[in-house]
Amino acid sequence: MEQEKPIINVLMVAFASQGHINPMLRLGKQLQTKSNIHVTLATTEIFHHRLLKQNHQSVTTTSTTTTAISNDTVSISGIDFIFFSDGFSLDYDRKSNLDTYMYTLANVGPTNLYNLIISLYSNKIKPKKFSCIIIAPFVPWVSKVGAQLGIPCAMLWIQPCTLFSIYYSFYNNLNDFPTKENPNLSVKLPNLPLLETCDLPSFVLPTNNLLSMNDTLSQEMKNVDNIKWVLANTFYELEKDVIDYMTKFVVIKAVGPLISPKLLLGEEHGHDNDDHVGINLWKPDENCIDWLNKNEPNSVIYVSFGSLIMLSREQMEVISKALINCKRPFLWVVKDEDYLVGESVGQISKGFLDEIKDKGKIVKWCPQDKVLLHQSVGCFLTHCGWNSMLETLSCGVPIIAYPLWTDQPTNAKLMTEVFGIGLRLRPNKDGLVGFDEIVKCIEEVMDGPRSAEIRAKAVEWKRAARDAVARGGESDRNIQDFVDDIVEISKNLEYNLDKELVSL
Repeated sequence: MEQEKPIINVLMVAFASQGHINPMLRLGKQLQTKSNIHVTLATTEIFHHRLLKQNHQSVTTTSTTTTAISNDTVSISGIDFIFFSDGFSLDYDRKSNLDTYMYTLANVGPTNLYNLIISLYSNKIKPKKFSCIIIAPFVPWVSKVGAQLGIPCAMLWIQPCTLFSIYYSFYNNLNDFPTKENPNLSVKLPNLPLLETCDLPSFVLPTNNLLSMNDTLSQEMKNVDNIKWVLANTFYELEKDVIDYMTKFVVIKAVGPLISPKLLLGEEHGHDNDDHVGINLWKPDENCIDWLNKNEPNSVIYVSFGSLIMLSREQMEVISKALINCKRPFLWVVKDEDYLVGESVGQISKGFLDEIKDKGKIVKWCPQDKVLLHQSVGCFLTHCGWNSMLETLSCGVPIIAYPLWTDQPTNAKLMTEVFGIGLRLRPNKDGLVGFDEIVKCIEEVMDGPRSAEIRAKAVEWKRAARDAVARGGESDRNIQDFVDDIVEISKNLEYNLDKELVSL
């Protein structure tokens, strides 16, 4: 009888954000299918609170199970969640005090995570010894915890490799970038197109006022020597030139797209929600699918700016008028009820809600995977968050890009000018995207002279994304190679427990 292979434990550590945790979960599930690996994901206690609140409100997740194992552990799709303190109470406003929050997390996080790892290792009933730590962005101090314990670390880069290249160059002073004295300097990096100021991520611009994010990214790029592998949520065919260039500095491998299996296999395979790995902290309005069913193929404009973006009241009104003027059906995600008809910023008038009637549908949140797969969707007006862009590429849906901050401007540059699957909205001198600009881009993408070319490119990338994750595809092979490395390392790994924890 063949002896059962020992379980190999892998720890993932992520910032408490849905957009960071979902790619980690999907990578974790991939690891578990490749070998006898058990994955544990550590994040801060505030995320535990959000999960409990979600379940209390009967918000469904896209996982197969969400079961409370103890007061401190949750299991989602066979991956255990564990939690450590970020140094603040649950009611502390982390978004409004982001700099204070990030600096405090960097100060208390190392000790709290270290103690958590040791407590799991010392458990007399079921001890856990981690053979690898996988780190998401924004928690660079985790690699120092791993180094102190003697546990090798990997990074899951959840943005395009292009962003990794830009940040690596910026924080290691390899190229000139815009400054206060020269704010309009164009940047030319190896194997990338010329990047104007409007194409660069907001954190490298002289106008960036989030000092904590600048310091966090600087640590990540300068401490990359502490990382044994960089796993990128992209696929090789999409960014092969920049991946090839960055391998001169780091071991970087494409393992994506790390998105819902349904988007990569398609409706024709009959996959349902139980196949999804991930979480959804907002309850999706499933009725929008019934509404989509009533519309013609490629006729609907899908509009969503993600979970964080709040547009000005003036911009919302311009978008509203443009959507009505185009006389096309549209599905618009507007997150908060007060954001629809209240007096807060971003108000949409009741008159607009009355006027659209059957022309359009507004929802607080939607099942984006189902929407992008739906045959009635003709284009996606989007903020260009990378998770959404990978989903869009994998479904072959053209985009209209409206980027605002962080990685979004660079993603928009890639999607429209490099990958060729859409157009980008350009703001006027006041920073507002005008009515004519929105209408022009919608008409061009939906059925203008370039629409056929754009749709053809979208279909090409859809095929390439699915090929990458198929058995034997480039991303599939890279994940297997990573697993093989972990298995080999686990045979001789010993913790460094003879050192006292010092300030990290």
